[in-house]
Amino acid sequence: MPSQPARFVPYIPSTTVLREFSVRGVLMGTILGMIFGASSLYLVLKVGLTVSASIPVAVISMTLFKFFSLAGAKDATILENNIAQTAGSAGESIAFGVGVTMPAIMILGFDLELTRVALVSVLGALLGILMMIPLRRALIVQQHGVLKYPEGTACAEVLKAGASVESVAASSAEAKAEAAASGVQGVSARTIFAGFGIGLAYKTAMSALRLWKDSPERVFGAPFKAGSVAAEISPELLGVGYIIGPAISAVMCAGGVLAYLVLIPMIKFFGDAIPGPLAPGTIPISEMSPHQIRGAYVLYIGAGAVAAGGIISLVRSLPLIWHGLREGLRDVGGSRAAGEVERIDRDMSMKFVFGGIVLLVVAILLSPSLHMNLLGALLIVVFGFLFVTVSSRLTGEIGSSSNPISGMTVATLLLTCLIFLLIGWTGASWYVTALSVGGIVCIAASNGGSTSQDLKTGYLVGATPRYQQIAILIGALLSALLLGPILLKLNDAATVYVPVAQVSKTAIAVDAAALGAAKHEKIRGAQASSDTREFRVWQKRDDVGGPAGKYLVDDSGAAVWFVDPGINGAYTIRPDGTEVHKFDAPKATLMSYIIKGILDRHLPWGLVLFGVMIAIVLEMSGIPSLAFAVGVYLPLSSSTPILIGGAVRWLVDRAKRKELA
Repeated sequence: MPSQPARFVPYIPSTTVLREFSVRGVLMGTILGMIFGASSLYLVLKVGLTVSASIPVAVISMTLFKFFSLAGAKDATILENNIAQTAGSAGESIAFGVGVTMPAIMILGFDLELTRVALVSVLGALLGILMMIPLRRALIVQQHGVLKYPEGTACAEVLKAGASVESVAASSAEAKAEAAASGVQGVSARTIFAGFGIGLAYKTAMSALRLWKDSPERVFGAPFKAGSVAAEISPELLGVGYIIGPAISAVMCAGGVLAYLVLIPMIKFFGDAIPGPLAPGTIPISEMSPHQIRGAYVLYIGAGAVAAGGIISLVRSLPLIWHGLREGLRDVGGSRAAGEVERIDRDMSMKFVFGGIVLLVVAILLSPSLHMNLLGALLIVVFGFLFVTVSSRLTGEIGSSSNPISGMTVATLLLTCLIFLLIGWTGASWYVTALSVGGIVCIAASNGGSTSQDLKTGYLVGATPRYQQIAILIGALLSALLLGPILLKLNDAATVYVPVAQVSKTAIAVDAAALGAAKHEKIRGAQASSDTREFRVWQKRDDVGGPAGKYLVDDSGAAVWFVDPGINGAYTIRPDGTEVHKFDAPKATLMSYIIKGILDRHLPWGLVLFGVMIAIVLEMSGIPSLAFAVGVYLPLSSSTPILIGGAVRWLVDRAKRKELA
């Protein structure tokens, strides 16, 4: 059994009862979560990245509640503001999972159905929260001081800095002593909000006003051809590096150095002499940029390393996880009386948690649009718990913004599709099943990590875990229901209807009788007036005679229009000459390649195994492989500022030690 940690006293003591779970707190957080979810979905479709919404939601909710207090309402307590940021954090994490996986369905030749997107979003979001709850004691209480939770800790400091007068009065003696030692509460608040303001101003000048380049990059020539360095000097990444410290940030950046200054130049060096494309690349390596080499080869290596590092991390954490689960099972058995448990240690009933997981799995099995079977549901449970655990732990090490959820999704799809391949479930008919497994696990892992971060923030400020868990379930459910329609609207806004003559030199047709009860559809959006007829929808799933995708066909079976999607589409100009800005959805494209590559037997397993062996070598050398693997998978531009933030932390700590000497 793990040793008991030293007793921790939160900002609001366990014995103090303060307003916490309120309608206005949940409502405020849920609305802000929906807003951040919509903006995060746009970001992930554009560039494949999002940033944790917890701190922005906390700052905005505190500001709005203080504004309402000027009009006569009661100011929110620190625990109410914590409930707001908890409910609001779910939108961003679900949006990332939706944007990473769901567009792949169109790339694979299927229609982007609202029902399918909504089911995957809701089921994955709720499953991730419920699977994380039994791990709370193991990761947050038992590992307090070991797992730093950089963004969760920063969010707690923001909440404390903006605490109401009522909250300050109710704070623990230790919190009051800490505030007195550092000056006064206002000094701490001014420091944190000044930092937030400087970061916001810097980000606005860089990203919105474009006063300077956000990610400066240098690509080297011979004799170090294709080697490159880059840095996205953003406030949030610098802050993550400062909080996690120099050790982990250096290991992460080392992974990026291996990818960008060893693997990519090495592939370029040997590949330049090969005249044709080298699978899985589609153009000769001699014509590839460093980014293209990374996308074609190094991402698979990084995914293999993340998968291996995650499994190793899970095995190491099993004693703590088992201890946490055993405590949860005691609750199910009713052996822990309510009076035995302190307020800050009260979770939702484990009967509800485990019962909810069972009901969600049954719902997954009974949903026709997911094309699910018993094996698929079992894989969701196994991989879901595996990667919710890994995601929750990684969030404690590097924060949710840097959490490699897409790497975990790649690992899930690799293993799922490999199992399908061994059974003989190959071809297009199994694409949707594999993507449903990957999508639900991706969203579960993403939301599990956010839940872990929120519960850590709550642990630091003295929140009641049960109230937080209810709040994030509400926020997740409503945000998940909203994201499906937004995804379809974003896709429709940039969809181009292309005359079939432009996509194929020969006529494309299908047996009209074979379409059966295919749904009917008219041209929508900006081109609606160009052809008002109603067509039958045909999903073409091969590239023979024309591109795979969605076609509108007439009653005779002749294809009239090719529907080029707004997400990952190829046509950027409509027939009338109007320019359209497409969403590249880089992560969703990668997911589609993996599914099609394995189930059609074209996946580069050698590259994946290279990544696995890198993780094993690191573990044998005493280096934490998961943080390193994250660096291999993420762009070097993301890990470089994290290293800089860690270096600043080292300098600050060194200066403080000299002052105290």
